[in-house]
Amino acid sequence: MSKTFEQTVEFDASPEVLYDIYMDSDKHSAAVNAPAVISREVGGRFSIFGGGLTGTNLQLVPGKMTVQAWRGGPWQESDLDSVLILQFSGTACKGRIHLVHANVPDKAYEEVNERAWDDHYWKPWKAYLEGRSSKKAVAAR
Repeated sequence: MSKTFEQTVEFDASPEVLYDIYMDSDKHSAAVNAPAVISREVGGRFSIFGGGLTGTNLQLVPGKMTVQAWRGGPWQESDLDSVLILQFSGTACKGRIHLVHANVPDKAYEEVNERAWDDHYWKPWKAYLEGRSSKKAVAAR
């Protein structure tokens, strides 16, 4: 059996900046403080957290949406890939990521939904964005 969940998170950055952080290997690595290699091509592969997350880009709408076949560490070999949809929206100052994560294996659901996204993405991204803002403010002086 598998489950689907949704989350929406707001950031002090435009949707385009958020998309770029997600899709740029260097920025993604910096934002999650872990190795990330991400293709910007449909059909391209990605590997994040040193291979702890892997998958393929199924659809990309630059600045607006990613759809990925996705596997995490708790997936067993017999589990099907999950599907991750990230929609980026908002204004130049306040962006949102709406996440739909479908076909998450039951045994991984609680960890992925209740802890992993918040601990490994949303909190580190907010810290990364705060650091970028602080660096811009210092550079502007």
